[in-house]
Amino acid sequence: MTNDEMEGRHARMLVPVRDLLAAPLDELLAEARRLRRGPLVTYSPKVFVPLTKLCRDVCGYCTFARPPRRGERAYLTEEEVLEIARAGAAAGCREALFTLGDRPELRYRAAREELHALGCETTLEYLERCARLVLEETGLLPHLNPGVLTRAELGALRPVSASMGIMLETTAERLGERGGPHWASPDKVPGRRLETIRLAGELRVPFTSGILVGIGETREERIEALLALRALGEEHGHLQEVIVQNFRAKPGTRMASHPEPSLEEHLWSIAVARILLGPSWHVQAPPNLAFDDFPRLLDAGIDDWGGVSPVTIDHVNPEAPWPELELLAEATRGRGLELAPRLPLYPGHVADLERWVDPAVAPYVRRAADAAGLARDDSWAPGDPAAVPLVVRRDAPPLGLEGDELGEEEATRLLDARGEEAQRVFAAADRLRRDVCGDEVTYVVTRNVQYTNVCYFRCGFCAFSKGKLAENLRGAPYLVPLEEIVRRAEEAWERGATEVCLQGGIHPAFTGEYYADVVSAIRAAVTGIHVHAFSALEIWQGAATLGLGLGEYLARLRDLGLGSLPGTAAEVLDDEVRRVICPDKVTTEQWLEVHDAAHRVGLRSNVTLMFGHADTPRSWARHLLRAREQQRRSGGFTEFVPLPFVPMEAPMYLQGRARRGPTFREVLLVHAVARLALHPWIPHVQASWVKLGRDGTREALRAGVDDLGGTLMNESISRSAGALHGQELPPEAMEELIRSAGRVPRQRTTLYGVPSAERVRASFGAPPLAPPVDAPVKDAGLVAPPRLVRPGLLAARAR
Repeated sequence: MTNDEMEGRHARMLVPVRDLLAAPLDELLAEARRLRRGPLVTYSPKVFVPLTKLCRDVCGYCTFARPPRRGERAYLTEEEVLEIARAGAAAGCREALFTLGDRPELRYRAAREELHALGCETTLEYLERCARLVLEETGLLPHLNPGVLTRAELGALRPVSASMGIMLETTAERLGERGGPHWASPDKVPGRRLETIRLAGELRVPFTSGILVGIGETREERIEALLALRALGEEHGHLQEVIVQNFRAKPGTRMASHPEPSLEEHLWSIAVARILLGPSWHVQAPPNLAFDDFPRLLDAGIDDWGGVSPVTIDHVNPEAPWPELELLAEATRGRGLELAPRLPLYPGHVADLERWVDPAVAPYVRRAADAAGLARDDSWAPGDPAAVPLVVRRDAPPLGLEGDELGEEEATRLLDARGEEAQRVFAAADRLRRDVCGDEVTYVVTRNVQYTNVCYFRCGFCAFSKGKLAENLRGAPYLVPLEEIVRRAEEAWERGATEVCLQGGIHPAFTGEYYADVVSAIRAAVTGIHVHAFSALEIWQGAATLGLGLGEYLARLRDLGLGSLPGTAAEVLDDEVRRVICPDKVTTEQWLEVHDAAHRVGLRSNVTLMFGHADTPRSWARHLLRAREQQRRSGGFTEFVPLPFVPMEAPMYLQGRARRGPTFREVLLVHAVARLALHPWIPHVQASWVKLGRDGTREALRAGVDDLGGTLMNESISRSAGALHGQELPPEAMEELIRSAGRVPRQRTTLYGVPSAERVRASFGAPPLAPPVDAPVKDAGLVAPPRLVRPGLLAARAR
């Protein structure tokens, strides 16, 4: 194809072909860096699984493929494959890269005989078996490079892989002629490889391809190959990245004396790839093939280093060891960029798993992903007693955030900060916390009462509620008798509590009278205690069952003794997410409407965020900004309370529909960015010690947190989901924790007042709790009405 033909076929090119061929290298490199999007440079932590080194092709530069050797197996055994994968999983890898030769059974009897002994007809059949084994046994995500494939073969491998790939290498058919690098290699015919890539796009397989620089092609032919890949990627959206790999001459091959491309030639090719493909594509170059010069690859606009293994060598280029991850990170930071691990499929495809990944593989992808669709950078989970993987640095300079309030875009970016930028976000939040709240850390002595675990709502994240569809979850269905609720409030008062917090499932027979009766009974028995009770969903359901407006019902509860509302049932104030995790619950607008009504009748409340499941940093940013706008209108929020999703027993996690909670970095960022985004409207940011544990809470106190919530006395919701950090943190332990972070503890009331000296004295050295009584729900004899209130579904029908 001539230059004129290429330009006529690809008129949308950012830079004409003539200009690319004539431009000075420095100008191309500068333009490539300008087009690189964002500060992240990714890599895939992987293991290399060389399933077989037999191949029917005889490429002139390859040392990976070799003929059968007497006494050696043609294929790795299943146990050998699993041994590699398990070592990778233990080392924190996320990808299992299966590399193998093309259809060796068509050339070698040894391959056919061994496949027959394995119960397989083809290499691809055995590959499918081994990939499934790795996925199910280790959770590593298979990325398959088996060569040229038919539509049927791609379809058979899709249910056992997260992604696949084939290097196009070149579109120059002349390189397959006698004496060329691809001579006698039928699977290297460019048209066949392009057809495989096209079929993968039609089947919605996330795919990787690339070019090989320096095997005898011209610069024009490289451009033609890049344009062919771009056309296929734009048509189907499946091409995740383009690899620009440099040829390395290897002893013992036909091309052992062939000249290698210079570093400048490699950089030219990378820069041209970035310019032709634009900022939305991922461009990769292998760092190990540049040896000590690998940092210079960043100067040509790459945004990905490819797969790097802490466990296995590069079996295709065994002479070229991977750079140590710390060296890779250091080189990346040295260019003002940040290194981040990814999965074998990129965030754009992770964000739409239903389209791009087989249902059998999607749960494994979610469990390996963080909120941005990259690889989780730790193995921590909320409620897990494992050591925290990230420490807030004391010496980080605060991020400068002068000017207007954070908007959605800026908050989203900060919520996904990494490395040094994340530390600067923590420092900025901590400095603002000190300016607003000083060094005091407050907490309230409270008792939680979850009066029933029966609920007719089916929230995907909830492991607490019980019903006919949740019999496999913890505990039998119960309903706490009214006299037992009162007894617990009285006992809490005797132990120094200033607050009793009441929430529970919504039994189908509950009406608004139930909540009114609970408040009245507690107020009559313990006049001095603050009743902090009922989520927005309970208020909405209670008002609806009585046919009352929200304001009228809330005023009635206030007059009976309700003191304030917890901000639960907020989950994430983003209806795109709510439709996934709690579709029949109150919508974002309804939740805000309840709290607006509460504030207008003189009741205060807080606002929570339950995060780390099917949401994203943008979801969290929207939540923060909606809470801020509501506070501007009604001014009744006392604090912001991030609640990391505890996954262990949550139905949607067990079903593979949720991530494994937030990473610890994400937890700290949510607290820190909340401090920055909500200032000056909501002055307090609270950390949940139940979900973070003591070490995690200590770090959160260095990232903008000034409150640790309640001592709790009885906590069962987080424990039902699998949290292991205990049911109560009495004042002695609470204050020890606060002092260990270098801060000053202070008891508070629900509304941030100062409790009496008598209350404080009573809270220390409190006697053990009496065993709580949870009566079987059937003993109450409750009868559900024929029609139940489901506000989320009502709102959906109204739309």
